[in-house]
Amino acid sequence: MENVINNLPKLAKDKHNENKKFFAKLKKKPPKNLDYVMQELHDNEFEKTDCLKCANCCKTTGPLFTDKDVDRIAKHFRMKTQQFITQYLRVDEDDDYVLQSVPCTFLGADNYCSIYDVRPKACREFPHTNRKKFQQISNLTLKNVAICPAAFNIVEAMKQQIK
Repeated sequence: MENVINNLPKLAKDKHNENKKFFAKLKKKPPKNLDYVMQELHDNEFEKTDCLKCANCCKTTGPLFTDKDVDRIAKHFRMKTQQFITQYLRVDEDDDYVLQSVPCTFLGADNYCSIYDVRPKACREFPHTNRKKFQQISNLTLKNVAICPAAFNIVEAMKQQIK
């Protein structure tokens, strides 16, 4: 898995222009069954992908924390919301709450998340490849294929299936 993760940024860069063109075409005229196709590709990939062997998303990027996420996680830690924000988060250039640093504070050496049951919505939905109206998040997907081997594989399978 380490080898796959190390090669992923180069593979994604090599495919970037091809993927960008594909997504531009997809945005203009998405197939009627796109949500169904994406759900199937997503499910097939995650039958063979074990996120615990990778956790590259947690090691290299941080999620956005919604106000609901912040409240839920602070409650989990029995902390006041502001105390949680001060200890773990910062406000980024888009005015969103994000982690103060990566890798994620809540990621263990065994790749398990210490707040898995209350993790942020962005973490629960990552890599967003089964999201409805998938064509609307092409910019996010272009970034995620360089981080997540499963997202990379899903996009490659998608290009084969949707001509």
